Amino acid sequence: MSHLLWFIVALALSASLTPLVKRLTFKLKVLDFPASSPRKIHKNPTPLLGGLAVFSAFLITLIAYIIFAKPNFNIIPFKFFLGIILGGLVLMLGGSLDDKFNLPPKYSWLFPAAASLIIVLSGIGVGIKFISNPFGAPLFIGHTFSLLTFNFSLSALLVWLWLMGMIYTTKFLDGLDGLTSGIAFVGGLTLFALSLNERVSQPITASLAIIFAGSLLGFLIYNFHPASIFLGEAGSTFAGFMLGVLAVILGAKIATALLVMGIPIMDVAWVIVRRIFYKASPFLGDRRHLHYRLLDIGFSQKQAVLTLYGISAIFGFTAVFLQSLGKLIALVLLFCVMIFLAIATVMVYKRQHPHLKDLFEYKAEKAIDPVRSPKLKISADDSLSHLTSNGIDDNIKS
Repeated sequence: MSHLLWFIVALALSASLTPLVKRLTFKLKVLDFPASSPRKIHKNPTPLLGGLAVFSAFLITLIAYIIFAKPNFNIIPFKFFLGIILGGLVLMLGGSLDDKFNLPPKYSWLFPAAASLIIVLSGIGVGIKFISNPFGAPLFIGHTFSLLTFNFSLSALLVWLWLMGMIYTTKFLDGLDGLTSGIAFVGGLTLFALSLNERVSQPITASLAIIFAGSLLGFLIYNFHPASIFLGEAGSTFAGFMLGVLAVILGAKIATALLVMGIPIMDVAWVIVRRIFYKASPFLGDRRHLHYRLLDIGFSQKQAVLTLYGISAIFGFTAVFLQSLGKLIALVLLFCVMIFLAIATVMVYKRQHPHLKDLFEYKAEKAIDPVRSPKLKISADDSLSHLTSNGIDDNIKS
């Protein structure tokens, strides 16, 4: 019953704060303009900074949980909670600056890196000495290394890399209305269910997961198609950050998180490899992601998003009841599903567009800065004038 209470509190706060964040975003003009990139498929300037509503709801509910539920800090140390809060604040700062000023990748990556480092310094996952091995004895990852005057463990490095991978997976995934927030919600529910599994039995982690899930669901009310607000950089990175942190706190339940995020992770990996192969920046956006391919072959946004929700939910909740070997088999099956989807979308797309010579040809799509582009600035100003003439309040409520 207590878990349901915290879920409702987080959901209600998120649903209440999101309209306020939308109003603030319009005033600050932190909007996503459709003309800023060929990848944009929305029709009207849409508020960013939605992650502020998600994080604020999560933070307020978490503080209330610490005060009133009084979790046992001998089980989950207080510094873990502090690390999550500080890491989230760093992502909010970096993401908000990126949404406003369109930071180049050489600067924007510093904030996820710092947030991940904060988690490592707080001690989350650093004490893990072994990870399960479906083929035999557990693998030892407690090795310690020295670099200049610093000592660090292999587990610390692996946790940092894991968090960075999860952050960038949800960042790149955020291309359709409700896609990242919905899949992260599924991930939060999956980790909540795993926390309550008698083999794991971590009620405190369950509370963290359900608070995170509630914060996302309250926001998803406004973010599902047709979205009236986007997660933005802050929200998309915070989603992966929390999924990664929760998986580590649960005792390196990496396979479970991989099963929830498997399709997005493999999609991101494939897109990055292809970008590097064609000598393009791996951080430069394009329409080669699976969710865009589904749109290209005729799926509506809702159909594409619900399809990916379903795959994540099926494999994620199945993982709750599987042991290590079973999860490995599920991961192999998930990989096969990804290959099937990739081949199927390419074949259908080729049949619909027989004139194309190379389906895998990479053409970089340059993002346009509305501040520096006079042509787009006119479009952006006109769009804002249109929104103002129709009433910003009406748009905020929609």
